[in-house]
Amino acid sequence: MQSGSEAAGLSVAELEDLARRGRAHVIKAVAHAEGGHIGGPLSAMDMMIALYFRIMRVRPEEPDWPDRDRFVLSKGHSAIALYTALALRGYFPLEELATFDAIDSRLQGHPDMALTPGVDMASGSLGLGFSGALGIALGGRAARRDFTTYVLLGDGECNEGIVWEAAHVAPRYALDNLVAIIDHNKLQQFGWRGKTASDRLPPYTGTQLADRWRAFGWEVMEMDGHDMTRVISTIEAARDYRGGPVAIVAHTIKGKGVSFMEGNYEWHTRVPTPEELAEALAQLGETGAAADRGGAA
Repeated sequence: MQSGSEAAGLSVAELEDLARRGRAHVIKAVAHAEGGHIGGPLSAMDMMIALYFRIMRVRPEEPDWPDRDRFVLSKGHSAIALYTALALRGYFPLEELATFDAIDSRLQGHPDMALTPGVDMASGSLGLGFSGALGIALGGRAARRDFTTYVLLGDGECNEGIVWEAAHVAPRYALDNLVAIIDHNKLQQFGWRGKTASDRLPPYTGTQLADRWRAFGWEVMEMDGHDMTRVISTIEAARDYRGGPVAIVAHTIKGKGVSFMEGNYEWHTRVPTPEELAEALAQLGETGAAADRGGAA
């Protein structure tokens, strides 16, 4: 766990190592719970670490600090990524990740703002979290609070009409305290119509997705969502932009960090076997006792 001042001083290499550790925690937690999502949390992890350890103004010891920056995980099924970032940042003990998705846990399959320290918006039904983030940004302006609201969406989530309703509203209010990050891993829950990859539906290219957000009046930036230096500089540029909301198209890889999960839509939601768990943790540099613990953090 890191205090605010300690987190601000972390190097890029240290942030990258936190992301590596975070991916291992995600896989262990899902394996222990025997359910959950892996592909999307792994593609989002670098951005989650950059936000919580470098970019956002937060106080883990005071989760309800009124002037904190807000974060909304609109693709709420990737909750384990958010919980892992929060635990690493010190909102609750890392050991609590082993309770993920248990019936009496604070760490449910989708984020619950009434249960979990550090969760600013409950989410799950795709698109609703984005609309909630819009409301938070509007409320912050009305209350004259100087905070930025960040919201992470999935590219598949952008199929939802409610996303584009909110996207239409934000520029009308020139909400330059709102930053949307699209985890563009180019794989939705079901990767193709037929039995093989040759039947795959062509995904949006980054240009198509960027043009759509631009057409709704957003300032649009793009980045490699796994290049920590680029992630930090792009999100900081979005935070500092004035005149309207910013959408960042983050080019990522679903299942990032584990070779047999990368680019494989089957790992959108799948529980690894003991052998797959051991191999995944080994690839992430977590061997021996760390692999033996399974769901323990």
